[in-house]
Amino acid sequence: MDIKAFKMDGLGNDFVIIDNRKNIINLTKDQIIKICDRKFIGCDQLILIGEDKSSDAFLTFFNSDGGESAACGNGTRCVADLISKEKNNKTVILKTLSGSLKSEVLENNIITTEMGKAKTEWNEIPLSEKLDTINLNIKINDKNNKEHSGGTAVNVGNPHIVFFVNEINNFDIGKIGPSIENHKIFPEKCNVTIAQIINKKLIKVKVWERGAGLTKACGTAACATAFAGKLNNLTDNETDIEFKKGKLTISIDEKNSIHMRGPVSDIKEININL
Repeated sequence: MDIKAFKMDGLGNDFVIIDNRKNIINLTKDQIIKICDRKFIGCDQLILIGEDKSSDAFLTFFNSDGGESAACGNGTRCVADLISKEKNNKTVILKTLSGSLKSEVLENNIITTEMGKAKTEWNEIPLSEKLDTINLNIKINDKNNKEHSGGTAVNVGNPHIVFFVNEINNFDIGKIGPSIENHKIFPEKCNVTIAQIINKKLIKVKVWERGAGLTKACGTAACATAFAGKLNNLTDNETDIEFKKGKLTISIDEKNSIHMRGPVSDIKEININL
Protein backbone atom coordinates (compact mmCIF):
# COMPACT_ATOMS: atom_id res chain seq x y z
CA MET A 1 0.00 0.00 0.00
CA ASP A 2 1.39 3.37 -1.08
CA ILE A 3 0.15 6.34 0.96
CA LYS A 4 0.73 10.01 0.18
CA ALA A 5 1.25 11.96 3.41
CA PHE A 6 2.76 15.11 4.89
CA LYS A 7 5.49 15.56 7.51
CA MET A 8 5.40 18.64 9.74
CA ASP A 9 6.54 19.70 13.18
CA GLY A 10 5.97 22.36 15.80
CA LEU A 11 9.25 23.09 17.62
CA GLY A 12 10.50 19.59 16.87
CA ASN A 13 7.25 17.89 17.99
CA ASP A 14 6.72 16.02 14.72
CA PHE A 15 3.77 14.51 12.89
CA VAL A 16 2.88 12.36 9.92
CA ILE A 17 -0.39 13.71 8.51
CA ILE A 18 -2.60 11.63 6.21
CA ASP A 19 -5.48 13.23 4.30
CA ASN A 20 -8.35 10.77 4.73
CA ARG A 21 -11.08 12.94 3.17
CA LYS A 22 -11.25 11.47 -0.35
CA ASN A 23 -9.34 8.19 -0.30
CA ILE A 24 -10.16 6.61 3.03
CA ILE A 25 -7.33 4.51 4.43
CA ASN A 26 -8.01 2.18 7.36
CA LEU A 27 -4.84 1.60 9.32
CA THR A 28 -4.36 -1.14 11.90
CA LYS A 29 -2.72 -0.40 15.25
CA ASP A 30 0.41 -2.22 14.07
CA GLN A 31 0.57 -0.07 10.91
CA ILE A 32 0.24 3.11 12.99
CA ILE A 33 3.06 1.95 15.29
CA LYS A 34 5.19 1.15 12.22
CA ILE A 35 4.66 4.60 10.65
CA CYS A 36 5.57 6.28 13.96
CA ASP A 37 8.68 4.13 14.43
CA ARG A 38 11.86 6.19 13.93
CA LYS A 39 13.43 3.24 12.12
CA PHE A 40 10.70 3.57 9.45
CA ILE A 41 9.16 7.05 8.89
CA GLY A 42 9.10 8.26 12.49
CA CYS A 43 6.95 10.79 14.34
CA ASP A 44 5.54 11.61 17.79
CA GLN A 45 1.95 11.41 16.53
CA LEU A 46 0.07 10.29 13.43
CA ILE A 47 -2.82 12.55 12.38
CA LEU A 48 -5.70 11.59 10.10
CA ILE A 49 -7.66 14.41 8.42
CA GLY A 50 -11.33 13.43 7.97
CA GLU A 51 -14.37 15.08 6.41
CA ASP A 52 -16.62 17.15 8.65
CA LYS A 53 -19.71 19.08 7.53
CA SER A 54 -19.67 21.60 10.39
CA SER A 55 -15.95 22.50 10.25
CA ASP A 56 -12.97 22.49 7.90
CA ALA A 57 -12.02 18.93 8.91
CA PHE A 58 -12.15 16.33 11.68
CA LEU A 59 -8.80 15.33 13.20
CA THR A 60 -7.97 11.96 14.70
CA PHE A 61 -4.70 11.70 16.65
CA PHE A 62 -2.70 8.56 17.35
CA ASN A 63 0.29 8.38 19.69
CA SER A 64 3.37 6.43 18.66
CA ASP A 65 2.20 3.46 20.77
CA GLY A 66 -0.87 3.19 18.50
CA GLY A 67 -3.31 4.55 21.10
CA GLU A 68 -5.74 7.35 20.23
CA SER A 69 -5.52 10.80 21.84
CA ALA A 70 -8.35 13.33 22.05
CA ALA A 71 -6.14 16.40 21.68
CA CYS A 72 -2.81 17.50 20.23
CA GLY A 73 -2.06 21.23 20.24
CA ASN A 74 1.00 21.37 17.97
CA GLY A 75 -0.59 18.85 15.60
CA THR A 76 -3.73 20.98 15.36
CA ARG A 77 -1.61 24.04 14.54
CA CYS A 78 0.26 22.10 11.82
CA VAL A 79 -2.95 20.89 10.15
CA ALA A 80 -4.45 24.41 10.43
CA ASP A 81 -1.49 25.70 8.39
CA LEU A 82 -1.92 22.89 5.84
CA ILE A 83 -5.66 23.51 5.37
CA SER A 84 -5.20 27.29 5.38
CA LYS A 85 -2.91 26.95 2.35
CA GLU A 86 -5.31 24.50 0.65
CA LYS A 87 -8.39 26.71 1.14
CA ASN A 88 -6.60 30.08 1.04
CA ASN A 89 -8.25 31.01 4.33
CA LYS A 90 -6.55 32.55 7.37
CA THR A 91 -9.12 31.17 9.84
CA VAL A 92 -9.47 27.40 10.17
CA ILE A 93 -11.90 25.45 12.38
CA LEU A 94 -10.87 21.87 13.14
CA LYS A 95 -13.02 19.42 15.05
CA THR A 96 -11.41 16.95 17.48
CA LEU A 97 -12.69 14.55 20.12
CA SER A 98 -12.07 17.32 22.67
CA GLY A 99 -14.12 19.91 20.72
CA SER A 100 -13.88 22.38 17.83
CA LEU A 101 -10.64 24.37 17.76
CA LYS A 102 -10.28 27.69 15.97
CA SER A 103 -6.88 28.61 14.52
CA GLU A 104 -5.62 31.86 13.01
CA VAL A 105 -2.74 31.79 10.53
CA LEU A 106 -0.40 34.75 11.06
CA GLU A 107 2.77 35.70 9.18
CA ASN A 108 6.07 33.75 9.20
CA ASN A 109 4.50 30.32 9.85
CA ILE A 110 3.05 31.47 13.19
CA ILE A 111 -0.27 29.82 14.09
CA THR A 112 -2.55 30.66 17.01
CA THR A 113 -5.05 28.05 18.22
CA GLU A 114 -7.73 28.48 20.85
CA MET A 115 -7.64 25.28 22.89
CA GLY A 116 -10.69 26.03 25.05
CA LYS A 117 -11.06 25.89 28.82
CA ALA A 118 -8.98 23.67 31.04
CA LYS A 119 -10.71 21.22 33.35
CA THR A 120 -9.53 20.90 36.93
CA GLU A 121 -12.12 18.75 38.74
CA TRP A 122 -10.73 15.39 39.89
CA ASN A 123 -13.26 13.39 37.83
CA GLU A 124 -12.58 15.53 34.71
CA ILE A 125 -8.82 14.82 34.69
CA PRO A 126 -9.74 11.94 35.39
CA LEU A 127 -8.29 10.70 38.69
CA SER A 128 -9.15 7.39 40.32
CA GLU A 129 -10.13 9.13 43.58
CA LYS A 130 -11.21 12.56 44.81
CA LEU A 131 -8.09 14.61 45.54
CA ASP A 132 -6.96 18.24 45.51
CA THR A 133 -5.92 18.66 41.86
CA ILE A 134 -3.83 21.79 42.60
CA ASN A 135 -1.52 19.68 44.75
CA LEU A 136 -1.73 15.92 44.27
CA ASN A 137 1.15 15.46 46.72
CA ILE A 138 2.86 12.90 44.47
CA LYS A 139 6.50 12.29 45.28
CA ILE A 140 9.27 12.41 42.68
CA ASN A 141 13.03 12.23 43.27
CA ASP A 142 15.74 14.40 41.74
CA LYS A 143 19.06 13.04 40.43
CA ASN A 144 20.52 13.27 43.97
CA ASN A 145 17.60 11.19 45.26
CA LYS A 146 16.17 14.22 47.07
CA GLU A 147 12.39 13.96 47.36
CA HIS A 148 10.06 16.55 45.85
CA SER A 149 6.31 16.47 46.51
CA GLY A 150 3.59 18.16 44.44
CA GLY A 151 1.92 17.96 41.05
CA THR A 152 -0.97 20.02 39.63
CA ALA A 153 -3.43 18.09 37.45
CA VAL A 154 -5.10 19.78 34.46
CA ASN A 155 -7.08 18.38 31.53
CA VAL A 156 -6.74 20.32 28.26
CA GLY A 157 -8.32 17.66 26.05
CA ASN A 158 -5.99 15.10 27.61
CA PRO A 159 -4.77 14.59 31.21
CA HIS A 160 -1.63 16.35 32.43
CA ILE A 161 0.33 16.62 35.64
CA VAL A 162 2.76 19.52 36.13
CA PHE A 163 5.52 19.52 38.76
CA PHE A 164 7.00 22.95 39.52
CA VAL A 165 10.64 22.57 40.62
CA ASN A 166 13.57 24.91 41.29
CA GLU A 167 15.84 23.45 38.58
CA ILE A 168 14.53 21.15 35.82
CA ASN A 169 17.99 19.83 34.97
CA ASN A 170 18.13 18.20 38.41
CA PHE A 171 15.30 15.87 37.36
CA ASP A 172 15.46 12.95 34.92
CA ILE A 173 12.20 13.20 32.93
CA GLY A 174 13.05 9.95 31.10
CA LYS A 175 12.91 8.13 34.43
CA ILE A 176 10.12 10.08 36.17
CA GLY A 177 7.83 10.30 33.10
CA PRO A 178 6.93 6.62 32.62
CA SER A 179 6.40 5.95 36.33
CA ILE A 180 4.03 8.93 36.74
CA GLU A 181 2.29 8.30 33.37
CA ASN A 182 1.34 4.85 34.66
CA HIS A 183 0.62 5.91 38.28
CA LYS A 184 -2.49 4.18 39.68
CA ILE A 185 -4.12 7.58 40.32
CA PHE A 186 -4.46 8.16 36.54
CA PRO A 187 -6.87 5.55 35.08
CA GLU A 188 -6.34 6.93 31.54
CA LYS A 189 -2.62 7.56 32.14
CA CYS A 190 -1.26 11.12 31.84
CA ASN A 191 1.27 13.50 30.29
CA VAL A 192 4.04 14.54 32.67
CA THR A 193 5.75 17.96 32.76
CA ILE A 194 8.65 19.11 34.93
CA ALA A 195 8.52 22.93 34.95
CA GLN A 196 10.82 25.67 36.22
CA ILE A 197 9.50 29.20 36.72
CA ILE A 198 12.12 31.64 35.37
CA ASN A 199 9.81 34.63 35.94
CA LYS A 200 6.08 35.41 35.64
CA LYS A 201 6.41 35.52 31.85
CA LEU A 202 8.65 32.48 31.26
CA ILE A 203 8.59 28.80 32.23
CA LYS A 204 11.13 26.20 31.10
CA VAL A 205 9.78 22.67 30.69
CA LYS A 206 10.63 19.06 29.95
CA VAL A 207 7.77 16.82 28.84
CA TRP A 208 7.00 13.12 28.82
CA GLU A 209 3.96 12.47 26.61
CA ARG A 210 1.44 9.76 27.34
CA GLY A 211 1.82 7.06 24.70
CA ALA A 212 4.66 8.88 22.91
CA GLY A 213 7.42 9.22 25.51
CA LEU A 214 10.02 11.96 25.51
CA THR A 215 9.13 14.68 22.98
CA LYS A 216 10.91 17.89 22.00
CA ALA A 217 7.73 19.93 22.52
CA CYS A 218 4.07 19.41 23.41
CA GLY A 219 1.34 21.97 22.79
CA THR A 220 -1.18 20.67 25.32
CA ALA A 221 1.60 20.39 27.95
CA ALA A 222 2.43 24.07 27.32
CA CYS A 223 -1.25 24.97 27.85
CA ALA A 224 -1.50 22.81 30.97
CA THR A 225 1.72 24.28 32.40
CA ALA A 226 0.61 27.89 31.86
CA PHE A 227 -2.79 27.17 33.38
CA ALA A 228 -1.24 25.33 36.34
CA GLY A 229 1.11 28.29 36.82
CA LYS A 230 -1.88 30.62 37.01
CA LEU A 231 -3.71 28.31 39.45
CA ASN A 232 -0.65 28.37 41.71
CA ASN A 233 -0.27 32.19 41.37
CA LEU A 234 3.15 31.74 39.78
CA THR A 235 2.50 33.36 36.39
CA ASP A 236 0.51 36.04 34.58
CA ASN A 237 -2.25 35.55 32.00
CA GLU A 238 0.34 35.38 29.22
CA THR A 239 3.40 33.17 29.57
CA ASP A 240 6.11 31.81 27.29
CA ILE A 241 6.72 28.09 27.65
CA GLU A 242 10.26 27.23 26.60
CA PHE A 243 11.16 23.89 25.02
CA LYS A 244 14.49 22.71 23.64
CA LYS A 245 13.89 24.23 20.18
CA GLY A 246 11.94 27.37 21.07
CA LYS A 247 8.90 28.83 22.78
CA LEU A 248 5.14 28.67 22.65
CA THR A 249 3.22 31.69 23.95
CA ILE A 250 0.20 30.73 26.02
CA SER A 251 -2.43 33.30 26.97
CA ILE A 252 -5.52 32.83 29.11
CA ASP A 253 -8.40 35.19 28.29
CA GLU A 254 -11.08 36.65 30.57
CA LYS A 255 -13.30 33.61 29.92
CA ASN A 256 -10.45 31.32 31.05
CA SER A 257 -10.01 29.99 27.50
CA ILE A 258 -6.45 29.06 26.56
CA HIS A 259 -4.78 30.38 23.38
CA MET A 260 -1.53 28.91 22.05
CA ARG A 261 0.74 30.77 19.63
CA GLY A 262 3.91 29.50 17.99
CA PRO A 263 5.71 28.44 14.80
CA VAL A 264 5.14 25.43 12.57
CA SER A 265 7.55 23.96 10.05
CA ASP A 266 7.25 24.01 6.28
CA ILE A 267 5.11 21.24 4.79
CA LYS A 268 7.01 18.24 3.43
CA GLU A 269 5.26 15.76 1.13
CA ILE A 270 6.21 12.12 1.71
CA ASN A 271 5.27 8.65 0.43
CA ILE A 272 4.64 5.81 2.86
CA ASN A 273 4.98 2.29 1.51
CA LEU A 274 3.28 -0.18 3.86
